[in-house]
Amino acid sequence: MNILFIMYDQLRFDYLSCAGHPHLHTPNFDRVAAMGVRFTNAYVQSPVCGSSRMSFYTGRYASSHGAQWNGFPLRVGEMTMGDHLRKQGMDCWLLGKTHMKADAEGMERLGLSRDSVIGARQAECGFDVWIRDDGLWGQGPDGFYDEKRSPYNQYLNEKGYEAENPWADFANAAVEDNGDLASGWMFKNADKPANIKEENSETAWLTTKTLEFIDQAKGPWCAHVSYIKPHWPYIVPAPYHNMYGANHVPAALRHSVEREDAHPVYKAYFENKIATSFQREEVRQKVIPAYMGLIKQCDDHLGRILDHLEETGRMADTMIVLTSDHGDYLGDHWLGEKDLFHEQSVKIPMIVFDPREDANATRGSTCDALVESIDVAATFVEAAGGEVPDHIIEGRSLLPWLRGEKPEWREYAISEYDYSVTPQAIKLGMKPRDARLFMVFDGRWKLKHSEGGFRPMLFDLENDPQEFYDLAKGSDHQPQIDRMYAHLAEWGRRLSQRVTKSEQDILNMRGRSARRGILPFLYDGTEAPEELIQKYVGPAPKKNEAK
Repeated sequence: MNILFIMYDQLRFDYLSCAGHPHLHTPNFDRVAAMGVRFTNAYVQSPVCGSSRMSFYTGRYASSHGAQWNGFPLRVGEMTMGDHLRKQGMDCWLLGKTHMKADAEGMERLGLSRDSVIGARQAECGFDVWIRDDGLWGQGPDGFYDEKRSPYNQYLNEKGYEAENPWADFANAAVEDNGDLASGWMFKNADKPANIKEENSETAWLTTKTLEFIDQAKGPWCAHVSYIKPHWPYIVPAPYHNMYGANHVPAALRHSVEREDAHPVYKAYFENKIATSFQREEVRQKVIPAYMGLIKQCDDHLGRILDHLEETGRMADTMIVLTSDHGDYLGDHWLGEKDLFHEQSVKIPMIVFDPREDANATRGSTCDALVESIDVAATFVEAAGGEVPDHIIEGRSLLPWLRGEKPEWREYAISEYDYSVTPQAIKLGMKPRDARLFMVFDGRWKLKHSEGGFRPMLFDLENDPQEFYDLAKGSDHQPQIDRMYAHLAEWGRRLSQRVTKSEQDILNMRGRSARRGILPFLYDGTEAPEELIQKYVGPAPKKNEAK
């Protein structure tokens, strides 16, 4: 069997028609959901791109793999899904974005060259690369945000889009009536059509690359197809730029009570530049229709892939996973972007289609089990025929749910957020080691813990599904706070770093040392069986005197 692992960047869990969106029709996402299982309570291990993706790829929590922010390298030697799958005879390929930062210092220390197969995989998050493009080619006075080569920019140049950075000047910009550039970086331009043919846009380009990969691939393979959209810049080519309008923009899910006696970290975030922009209704009126257009375009190109799989007979032997690395606030909770632990940010779509017969019973169903993004790696290892190495991968395979089983499952989901490099940490005067947040969610109660001496936050999603009322402001819910802290403490005691010996390895080691080499703690030898001490009793050897 093959695996098609498709990730969309910054796609909210509720912006799909199969998830109940009232205006956005996504028939191809719905098509996969009808063939498989849609998991309705899936959470990322960190609501920021780089850290979240490293958890997906390693199957480990952010504090286990250590790459807790964009640009934080994933240390050399950290095993990824590519390493695990290759042990099962399955190739693992990348098409698109990873946000991976290579541990250059570690590679140099170990003498690993990027030109070698091992070095290249270490530098690319364990993947073999079909095409990599992280898709944020923003340029400032001091240079580009991403200094790697952009194959998408090269493609645009070859198509006649003549500019140093056609990603910014064409794919993510429009043109004013007077001929001036209308950059997608400016929210006011979000309703304009990007100055590019739709078939040359980022989403279309990566889809074409995916079809090319599928046509030449020899199985078994896993292909991680990772789109940059619907991530900002919020601008989309025609005809998607005006498919939605002000009548499709919902009222912002926010309440004045959230700002009363607000938690200091939350307050620092709703006062930042991103949040204050999205608190302006004219920004939401421009951005949200463009965001919906980007998703609609993603859905249409997903349809190209699904049709191709059907036409070539590959649907019958290809597992499909659709998900996202985090959500997007879009003005909800007085916030923009992601970063914190409200559902809009930390909850993600997760749809899994398994073509095998033993998944027939659950087709078209939903599952409300608490799923974490680290479960994807475990699922793939089992799907490839392997046994999940649970001393390394901290997630759990979703295959039992696909088979209609009711496995023993986790009581709570965890997410972490390290904001040590952000302006919010500076504003709060936080030491880097203290600028960390943790979420523990049991399906009803959500506790958010802040290091640095701050009080917690607590929400009851059964009675307050919008997460407006922080119950930790008072003293009436201390028993719930204590219970959730007990969960967090239990999670904190997990065995996460003993990755070179499995449980079975250790069981096999037990008792073996008594028959090998060393006999400690004996008084006169009568404490041990005779066969164990035969080398140490009896006549002493005679000294051979030197002549």
